[in-house]
Amino acid sequence: MLFESFDLVSALATLAACLVSMALLLAVSQQLWQLRWTATRDKSCKLPMPKGSMGFPIIGETCHWLFQVFAKVFSHEALESYLPKIQQVIQETLRVWSSNPEPINVYREAQRLSFHMALRVLLGFRVSDEEMRSLFDTFQDFVDNLFSLPIDLPFTGYRRGIRARDALQKAIEKAIREKPLCSQGKDYTDALDVLIESSNENGMELTMQELKESTIELIFAAFATTASASTSLIMQLLRHPPVLEKLREELRSRGFLHNGCLCEGALRLDSVCSLKYLDCVIKEVLRLFAPVSGGYRTAMQTFELDGVQIPKGWSVMYSIRDTHDTSAVFKDVEKFDPERFSEERGEDKEGRFHYLPFGGGVRTCLGKQLATLFLRLLAIELAGSSRFELATRTFPRIITVPVVHPSDGLRVKFFGLDSNQNEIIAKSDEILGAAV
Repeated sequence: MLFESFDLVSALATLAACLVSMALLLAVSQQLWQLRWTATRDKSCKLPMPKGSMGFPIIGETCHWLFQVFAKVFSHEALESYLPKIQQVIQETLRVWSSNPEPINVYREAQRLSFHMALRVLLGFRVSDEEMRSLFDTFQDFVDNLFSLPIDLPFTGYRRGIRARDALQKAIEKAIREKPLCSQGKDYTDALDVLIESSNENGMELTMQELKESTIELIFAAFATTASASTSLIMQLLRHPPVLEKLREELRSRGFLHNGCLCEGALRLDSVCSLKYLDCVIKEVLRLFAPVSGGYRTAMQTFELDGVQIPKGWSVMYSIRDTHDTSAVFKDVEKFDPERFSEERGEDKEGRFHYLPFGGGVRTCLGKQLATLFLRLLAIELAGSSRFELATRTFPRIITVPVVHPSDGLRVKFFGLDSNQNEIIAKSDEILGAAV
């Protein structure tokens, strides 16, 4: 009897310790997000932290008081205009990857691709290749030191991050001021155009500092998660050759791929979105490898969940990965099975919140349509104009912090293909030295 009482007390003590640890972890996490919001912004910027959030802009947190403005940035019309520009950036990138005689680090190069897409497509910046490389290195330094403790001393990550931020903002200000001069002959409206025009129309003209802050938010929101998902997509196509071949078959049957070559002018938004198997592949990649583990919210009112009352003002963390892994609607959750999203099976249709790679509710990611379009176009280009193989003996283990990525970055050798799907070797030194 004595031992049973001791076991009960021990169990209660362990439970209490776990609860206290979780509470402390959540409190520390919240403070880190608060520090990130304040530490990475200039004191003159008056953009508030989003109400009901913790200021972490990877999933939907760029939606401060400019929510409706950003909604225009990712509208159907906007995506239609972005499509050929995104495709061009992807094609240029794959040519560079194929011309490299050595295997590439896919995750690192996917980060570069995401950054280039954000600057050239979303923001409409026209910068030289050398400037682009410099901006990418500066932004990478900024991101690497983003969550440093806010101790402003020499040689600290915080100091390096602040210096990178200042250098980045200086370059962005230069690009913004030169933007009107680069708009002649431009055939589409980019996100920065919409941001500036909408703020002026609503009598809320943004200062240069606010424009720079919003620009960095847009780049950041499109950077890490898109690179993570792109890397996961390539890894799964390598792991599952039948999936890649089925993608090619769908492209051939729909007239996108002819004699081993992607048909010019075939890609339009509606036609790309009509590729059902491609849609299944993208969804399955995001189910198994959701770039972000979860998100944080603040309870705006008291509510009850499974008999537990959550008071107004409490911080709440939800897990995307645990939701995907434990949801009863998905069968064989560890298996990569795009067919689970087919019309015949439709495992994701059995409930509202079983599948949420982009979050859910009113703060679902505004850029999810753009991110999905980017992944679709990347998959089409990979299936239609590339051959690639793993450059290591085994696939690397997966790291989940801060976003999902392979431990070695995923080493892959890309080859150029001619119209008959035969390997070709790029001979131009200019191509070998090119940068997107």
